Amino acid sequence: MSIDTETARRVAKLARIAVPEEELPALAGEFNAILGFIEQLGEVDVEGVEPMVSVTPQRLPRRDDVVTDGDQQARVLANAPDAREGFFAVPKVVE
Repeated sequence: MSIDTETARRVAKLARIAVPEEELPALAGEFNAILGFIEQLGEVDVEGVEPMVSVTPQRLPRRDDVVTDGDQQARVLANAPDAREGFFAVPKVVE
């Protein structure tokens, strides 16, 4: 796939990037270099290679997924400008 200056202009407009007219050919060249690299990656034989997220096979420690109320109501409400009956108090905005 090859990117011409018109396509580079359209991509720059879609990305909301102001590119001067004289820099569009260089931008198109950069896009073509990126696409060429992606095509090279597509040629790599990955048959039989397991997907991985890290180069070292390790499992991260995890905590139990337990639902709690946090038990920090007093600490949270300490930051409130106005707290009443255990809740944030806000001005009425609906008549």
